[in-house]
Amino acid sequence: MAKLQTLKSSVPMLDTRRVQTIHAGSWRTSDQTAAQRGYGYKWQQARAQYLREHPLCVRCKADDQVTAAAVVDHIVPHRGDQSLFWRRSNWQSLCATHHSRDKQREEQRM
Repeated sequence: MAKLQTLKSSVPMLDTRRVQTIHAGSWRTSDQTAAQRGYGYKWQQARAQYLREHPLCVRCKADDQVTAAAVVDHIVPHRGDQSLFWRRSNWQSLCATHHSRDKQREEQRM
């Protein structure tokens, strides 16, 4: 009777280490938690209310598309300035794509 042999995997192991996407010196690199930076319960409530009032992505609307917003974005990055953080005139509703791709590219150029 022949003995079965186990073949070595030809699939390479993935590198699961996190890649840093935040620039050095960013206000986000502090030891503060998201809640300590202002994104706690009060923000979650304000965000939910804003999305109820402004449910569509403003950038998709500008392109004559209708897409549900998933993110309340700060138009001018607040960089920890709590006054700017809570200024509703500085908020806009964005879909995940516009926030994660386009807005992040813009902020990297700033």
